Amino acid sequence: MHALPPFSRRRLLSTAGVLGAAAAFGVPAPAAVAASPGTGVRPIDWQSLGSYPGSDAAGTRIRTILAGSSRYLVGPWYAGRYTRYLPDGYIDLQGTDERAIRLPAMAAVATTTALITDTYDPRTLSAANATIRTHNLVRTLAARHRANNDDTATRWGSGWQTALWAFYTALAGWLFWDELDDTERDHLAAMLAWEADRLTTGNDVHLVGTSGAELYMTRRDGTVVSPGDSKAEENSWSAAALSLAEVMMPRHRNIARWRRRNVELLLAGAACPADLTSNETINGIRLSTWLQGTNIEDDGTLQNHARLHPLYMVSFDQSLYQGFVFGLARRAAPRAALHNINRTYSALVDKQFPLPDGGSTPIYRPGSAEIYYPEGNDWGTHFPFYFGNFDLLVALTGQDTGIDPAASEWERLHNEDQLALMSRFTDGRTYDANSENTYYGREHRIGVMAAQAYLTLFLARNTTGNLLRWR
Repeated sequence: MHALPPFSRRRLLSTAGVLGAAAAFGVPAPAAVAASPGTGVRPIDWQSLGSYPGSDAAGTRIRTILAGSSRYLVGPWYAGRYTRYLPDGYIDLQGTDERAIRLPAMAAVATTTALITDTYDPRTLSAANATIRTHNLVRTLAARHRANNDDTATRWGSGWQTALWAFYTALAGWLFWDELDDTERDHLAAMLAWEADRLTTGNDVHLVGTSGAELYMTRRDGTVVSPGDSKAEENSWSAAALSLAEVMMPRHRNIARWRRRNVELLLAGAACPADLTSNETINGIRLSTWLQGTNIEDDGTLQNHARLHPLYMVSFDQSLYQGFVFGLARRAAPRAALHNINRTYSALVDKQFPLPDGGSTPIYRPGSAEIYYPEGNDWGTHFPFYFGNFDLLVALTGQDTGIDPAASEWERLHNEDQLALMSRFTDGRTYDANSENTYYGREHRIGVMAAQAYLTLFLARNTTGNLLRWR
């Protein structure tokens, strides 16, 4: 990979180029807009960041995964999904649910990251046309958010998972800042601020407001609020939106509330019973007094989908991604993002589980990419990159202390298996039959994980030094 910022300096397509290319494809160009008075967003200062060649073993693996996945998403998947522009110049998202919003948002993160890092593979679609398509995704998603859209038939936002969708959209837009006009920038900022502000209405029990969804599976008094359904993942993805809002809009009037709520959700998501009596204070929060419940066990395992679920144990990747989010602004991420990561990773590598025919095994099968699911896996059979991505993040953040084999060895095993899955196809995809991974956004998950993993690598192994810092 060449040094960043090659994309922002060379500007693969100027606004005029985008409009001209759109017209050449026989679709209406977006209407001209007035200049924005300013969003308060602080763009990424690429010139202050060094470079990362991406030539080490882990970098080569992640780079290959990202190149293939982004090529598939912005190529065959986009072409099959988005076949027309609407009269207002936006693409037709075909709904407001997860399939309609989250999937293109994940695709946008994958492709923007591939483009700005010179990882994009143009063999079947030029970088110029990939830029047009990615720009379409970002500007349409932001424009359709309820912060910018009064049409109840097409707007999205303020839902159970929409903070995550806004995070993805805003991250893609922040990376693509030079390609956006003032209105598009305004839309991004308004969307992200809306979702972040909504989360600050919650308290030490509830995610939003003073009723409804709670922060914990199990309350402090032992009451199980949501049997078999940890809230670790929801808290982690909600915190992601708050972290990006804090970094992108550092002078916003609600910055202090975003900062505090981010830490609260990170700690609540990873809370275990031992924390309820701990005198430890992390980022200004004393665990024993603020936490009102738990989401993981003291042994590092957690429940989701009514089972002990390794796939949700590695959903703390979203917490660890905060390292690169803050790092892009040369800032330290909250130490709360690291809370209990070592505990959870130890449960993957070291904790023994009984086998049906006798004996025992850890979740990570020794010397193998195979994953053991003690209570089964309701999502399918093949998820090597979900684990390889987490392994990489754990290694880069030093959260595998005292664990053997080290996270870097597991990263190699799992991501080599991921590359073997991808090698079956010529278009960059990972999965074949639905039984391998039943999630309809399976290819998008690969792309968005690869993008964030590569950005983390870029900052951790930067020529200016390790820019992943914690406070």
